Amino acid sequence: MDAPYAKLEQLGPGIARVLAHNPSAFTYYGTQTYLIGNDELAVIDPGPDLPEHVDALEEAIGGRPVVAIMCTHTHRDHSPASRPLAERTGAPLIGCGALALETVGPRADASFDGDYRPDRVLEDADLLEVDGRVVTAVATPGHTSNHLCFAYEGALFTGDHVMGWSTTVVVPPDGDMAAYMQSLDKLRRRSDSIYYPAHGPPVTNPQQYVRHLIGHRMQREKQILRLLGEKPRPIPDIVTNAYPGLDPRLVPAAGGSVYAHLLDLERRGVVERHGELWTAA
Repeated sequence: MDAPYAKLEQLGPGIARVLAHNPSAFTYYGTQTYLIGNDELAVIDPGPDLPEHVDALEEAIGGRPVVAIMCTHTHRDHSPASRPLAERTGAPLIGCGALALETVGPRADASFDGDYRPDRVLEDADLLEVDGRVVTAVATPGHTSNHLCFAYEGALFTGDHVMGWSTTVVVPPDGDMAAYMQSLDKLRRRSDSIYYPAHGPPVTNPQQYVRHLIGHRMQREKQILRLLGEKPRPIPDIVTNAYPGLDPRLVPAAGGSVYAHLLDLERRGVVERHGELWTAA
């Protein structure tokens, strides 16, 4: 995939993309902001508040009316640009709900946009009309509790729930592995023809790809249970054995996903914890 930052790319009828210059180990080449519609627009995942990105979005909009700025969730690489873009266009913020994570731990809200304030919160199956066509909200909690996908003209804008380059990070306390798996199964039963994720290339075989993601998570669960069947282990030891050769930048995220699996298994009575050690029940 090329990385044409701050440039409008037409992907299909009524679907265009502008790539933000925020590449990282978690965002691939950066956050992809989508513009849907022709005579009037909605903006999906406006991205980080980078002046050059907001300028590029304004240029791409080209004075056309914007009926909604829509966020799939409120991680800092997705929603902060909603505010300057709303100021420039007068568009309302319509999409996922806000989160108040300060109650669950001092660092829990570090990656979240605490200033996000939507004008309208969409629930599962809520509809919005853009340029005479319908956008449908699809609730997909798991990566975050407030995560939404948006269905439009056979395409599904999947945010971070399904990405075209990597598996999704699920980190408690807001990330929930059981909810994530249920949301994947929900997408598996849909008939969307293409996914446009916030990071990475489009997914052109959606149902097959989702089945692969479900299988991958089930294999990870079996791997964790096998390791705990050998002996009690703390999470860092599970990560070392389950993710050999992992990029050091991704070790904390892998630990978070392992923790999410363990919490799910604990709720199901399959594993137990004793202090820092986890063991098979």
